[in-house]
Amino acid sequence: MSGRLVEELTRRAALAMREVFEVDADPEVRPTNDPRFGDYQINGVLPLARRIGGNPRQLATRLLEGLDLGDMCLPPEIAGPGFINLRLDPFWVAREAGRVASDPRANISPVQAPQCVVVDFSSPNVAKRMHVGHLRSTIIGDALVRTLRFLGHRVVGDNHVGDWGTQFGILLWAWERHADQAALDADPIGELERLYKLGSEAAKADPQVADACRAELAALQAGDPERLALWKRFVAISRADAEAIYARLGVSFDTWHGESFYHERLAGVVERLCERGLARESEGAIAVFFDEDGDLGGTPLLVQKSDGAYLYATSDVATAEYRIETYAPDRIVYVVDVRQSLHFKQLFATLEALGYDQVRFEHVGFGMMLGADGRPFRTRDGGTVTLAALLEEAEERILPIVAEKWPDASEDEQRDIARRVGYGAVKYADLSQNLTTDYRFDWDKFLAAEGNTGPYLQYALVRIRSVLREYEVRVGRPFVADGAPLRLEADQERELATELLKLGDALDSAARLSRPHIVCEYLFGVARRFSPFYAACPILGAPDEGLRDSRVALAVATARTLEIGLDCLNIPLLDRM
Repeated sequence: MSGRLVEELTRRAALAMREVFEVDADPEVRPTNDPRFGDYQINGVLPLARRIGGNPRQLATRLLEGLDLGDMCLPPEIAGPGFINLRLDPFWVAREAGRVASDPRANISPVQAPQCVVVDFSSPNVAKRMHVGHLRSTIIGDALVRTLRFLGHRVVGDNHVGDWGTQFGILLWAWERHADQAALDADPIGELERLYKLGSEAAKADPQVADACRAELAALQAGDPERLALWKRFVAISRADAEAIYARLGVSFDTWHGESFYHERLAGVVERLCERGLARESEGAIAVFFDEDGDLGGTPLLVQKSDGAYLYATSDVATAEYRIETYAPDRIVYVVDVRQSLHFKQLFATLEALGYDQVRFEHVGFGMMLGADGRPFRTRDGGTVTLAALLEEAEERILPIVAEKWPDASEDEQRDIARRVGYGAVKYADLSQNLTTDYRFDWDKFLAAEGNTGPYLQYALVRIRSVLREYEVRVGRPFVADGAPLRLEADQERELATELLKLGDALDSAARLSRPHIVCEYLFGVARRFSPFYAACPILGAPDEGLRDSRVALAVATARTLEIGLDCLNIPLLDRM
């Protein structure tokens, strides 16, 4: 088996439908909402009855005659108007859980038909510090990349950096007149921010300054060597600052292609759109119109201004074309906040009209992070909270707790634990939310050791690792799971073991739907089931050696499941906390 229960049960049910009714149909296998009715339910008989006619319950009876579940399930039961309830066989669960314990991948095989997926995420702007607004895109995109990659897909994580455009004309103008070398040496990104703010305010106040900034941008885009050299310097400063944040978060990218990378393609994009009748001139500018699309008909997509300048939309089309030519992707995923939903609907419609309908374009929109008061997340004086400041605060809030619990540890060790717990709490707090809604960032809630939090999951794994260290002390050797079936004598053991077999389904759903919170919910369920097992079933103090080793193997399987899930979310793992 591939380690995916829903996939395997669906395959078997679809095969039975094909053999019994001679039709291809969707069995709609889903986990049950109430364990009294089993573990899974086949819901596809009712839509099949509407399609081919007949009494649903009678069709369900016929389906059972051709349904071969092997040794996976106990005898199925028909409920209501044709629902088929499935309950996993405890002996099968015991065998599969033993395999999870002995397999580094928790008995989950790579997908049979891997795809190439490009994930566009993070995307900071040059000459600005990364702030809390970049957190969601960065860690959601990273979690998707890691999950897809674990499942066996070929993934390209692309940081599409805002490194070309109007802001550079402003920055060049301000640099020439107000640059402070000492300030640049002391705080490079801070000096760029100061210059941009100064230039932006001057351009708003004085039309002549605004014209001068546009002239600076035109000279840059025309290839002026002096301005290009400055632009490269700005980009290098900004990248170094961003990479320091990424290093703290443990996030990496396969490519860093900023908007400048596609500049030479932009004229060709506009030309093709016009040649194919997709774009036309309007008041001196050129835009794509969606006359036949009811949702988009009233909103054109501007691709060239009346002064000849190109826009984000032009760059996005060029970027998509480059990715398709270079990687031949099956999916291109854009992790960008929901406020850009209209833009991506327009972009995807334009790309499909250009003939790129073989690629699945997907916008993973997300809501805003709000303060505990429900207002935009700000500093006390109303300023933007930088991502560095957020991470530093997470570490500082945890550090006193770590120092109290581990007073003999060195300061470096204490800070390392505080950093891992604090960063994990911040990441998990974000990833566990429903993506499309805003959420309130509450330090006390997210750093809590109980409930659906990062520290709670990290501690569940720490507790298991502690048991394994104690086993090694008592027995004189590390425990090595041999893959043998487990002895699941108590309800808590059976419930935990059954939950461990659902990791593959959770990862598949998260990857398919681009919803990392599915993995969070699953891992929280695993941790909650481990707690009663740990309390009710003595592990090292089991009544006999065989049961002891079975329970240690179940603990190992739980640890392996948590490790894989947390690694896909990029939540730091610890040995103590």
